[in-house]
Amino acid sequence: METDIEGLEAKRRRLYGDLSELGDLRRGSIAETYRRCGKLNCACGEAEHPGHGPRYLLMTKVDGRSRAQAIAAGPELAKVRREVATHQRLRALVQQIVEVNEALCQVRPMEETAESSERRTLEKKLPRSSRRRPHAKRSR
Repeated sequence: METDIEGLEAKRRRLYGDLSELGDLRRGSIAETYRRCGKLNCACGEAEHPGHGPRYLLMTKVDGRSRAQAIAAGPELAKVRREVATHQRLRALVQQIVEVNEALCQVRPMEETAESSERRTLEKKLPRSSRRRPHAKRSR
């Protein structure tokens, strides 16, 4: 990762730009399921038969509760796949933005505040014996 402030800020601006271009998204994942119907004469009852399907479900978790929503194969499935992939891209971008911001916080110099410069001036004026010292712990 870069260590100069200008390079990190440029990377952060680029990531924010990427973030603004994401488009439609939805959280969750798509599950493909097969099932057996239970009818005695149906082919799905045979051992090598995968079962009826595929059936597609959008799996999400909202407020701590799992939810499954049926998705029709075809254009609806393609649309939902794009939206889920966009959400995954969003999560990756947010992670990169956090990493760049943490690097910026490490590299950026500390700003001098009026309070810290005033404290330093007072410490220079005070004799060493009158400065606060930590108390020694008492042994019991």
